[in-house]
Amino acid sequence: MDMNVKKKLGLKERYHLMTRDLAWDATYQKEEDIYPQLAYEGIKIHDWDKWEDPFRLTVDAYWKYQAEKERKLYAIIDAFSQNNGHLTVTDARYVNALKLWLNGITPLEYEAHKGYCRLGREFKGVGASVACQMQSIDELRHAQTQIHAMSNYNRFYNGLDDWHHKADRMWYYSVPKSFFEDALSAGPFEFITAISFSFEYVLTNLLFVPFVSGAAYNGDMAAMTFGFSAQSDESRHMTLGLEVIKFMLEQDPQNAPIVQKWIDKWCWRGVRLLTLVGMMQDYMLPKRVMSWKEAWEIYFEGNGMALFNDLARYGIKVPECVEQVRKEKGHITHQAWLTFNSANFLTNFHTWIPSKEELDWLDAKYPETFPKYYRPRFEYFQKLEDEGKPFFTSGLPRVCQVCQIPVFYTEPDDPTQLAYEEGTYMGEKFQFCSTFCHKIFDDEAEKYVQSWIPPHQIFQGNCFPEGTNPTVEGFDPVRAVADYYQLNWGHENGPFEGSEDQKNFAMWRNQATKN
Repeated sequence: MDMNVKKKLGLKERYHLMTRDLAWDATYQKEEDIYPQLAYEGIKIHDWDKWEDPFRLTVDAYWKYQAEKERKLYAIIDAFSQNNGHLTVTDARYVNALKLWLNGITPLEYEAHKGYCRLGREFKGVGASVACQMQSIDELRHAQTQIHAMSNYNRFYNGLDDWHHKADRMWYYSVPKSFFEDALSAGPFEFITAISFSFEYVLTNLLFVPFVSGAAYNGDMAAMTFGFSAQSDESRHMTLGLEVIKFMLEQDPQNAPIVQKWIDKWCWRGVRLLTLVGMMQDYMLPKRVMSWKEAWEIYFEGNGMALFNDLARYGIKVPECVEQVRKEKGHITHQAWLTFNSANFLTNFHTWIPSKEELDWLDAKYPETFPKYYRPRFEYFQKLEDEGKPFFTSGLPRVCQVCQIPVFYTEPDDPTQLAYEEGTYMGEKFQFCSTFCHKIFDDEAEKYVQSWIPPHQIFQGNCFPEGTNPTVEGFDPVRAVADYYQLNWGHENGPFEGSEDQKNFAMWRNQATKN
């Protein structure tokens, strides 16, 4: 009988074995050649071993935990599909929120996957490298599960079949696309500050929690399941974000002003991006859990401010944009929906004028702003629609050179005046939605002058299908742009009232509830 008992390794020992013991020192190559991007951002790291993963997650444990979670996730998604789960949602308007999510948010998961793959290679410290590789796999899984969860809806509703193409071309998807391409084109330390801290830690609850709760409240068990599955990963991502900030700040005091500058920039960019999420939350969910204003107050003004109080000992201040966001929180979602409703001829989701009950809900949630500034507009548009004269614009709005959000925001202290700033670089004029975007541009003008601005490109004739001749008689530039977007005209776009989605959902729901 073998009496030799092997000692079971503790978590700390096992983590060290699977991370630190896998590292090696450079011998025949210079470290600056192996890790060429570590120096140029100005961040000074003296001891990479100080980077610790609080979860001490290793590859073998990761696959074990995630495999079990994925089995449960896909079992629920498949059950949802087999039982015609698409008919259990509140009404077909809800599906339009999924269209915006799938086309706008899901591609970002894959962009994040690529970014963290790069960090796993660029970071010298093995602890940091392993943590980034784990998050890279997380982001790839998130993209896959989101696509799978929404694939059932694609069988029945318009606007979900060509998300990868539309995410790359359609004008308003340049907002999330530009956010991640800005981060991906930065250095490794700025990228991880932008995504792991500013977005994941500070703002991710605003992205996932209201949407996932809204999905559950509206009967979408598939979206709810993938959302909560992803959110369990986000807890690790948020921890990584906080740890990397503390790591950089503790390594050298000269890192603090660089980190502060990045936090200011990326919190603002994240807030601008989340305008689309706030619009979805306030207007695109038939049954609403909470308003965007309430979510901001809970998850940022409450939780986020406590975080910055903790970071104050390192010299980090609250992002400089916070006061402006506080002033705007009662306005931005209404301004966004008004803009998209008037330009729904070039969207791959339907829009509608809120019902009286929905207007009353918005009155109650935004008593200081909505009754005075926005309800009268919606009631006027409803009056025009009742008269057979619905209000739509004939073109697309101009967009900000930095965040690429349409310039529909008003001045923080004057809701009757559009916020608009203009700057000049090398003899060319550029437009911005705010002082903060203008400031970001001025700091890195060489980068942002290269931005691909959709309305500008349309006017320059760069958004027509290959071979288009705009000089032919009867040429319709709007339809040509729609063809370039591969927008299924008359099916994906326009008002919800009278759409195929509305008619089909009503017919199928009726069939499902009767013999």
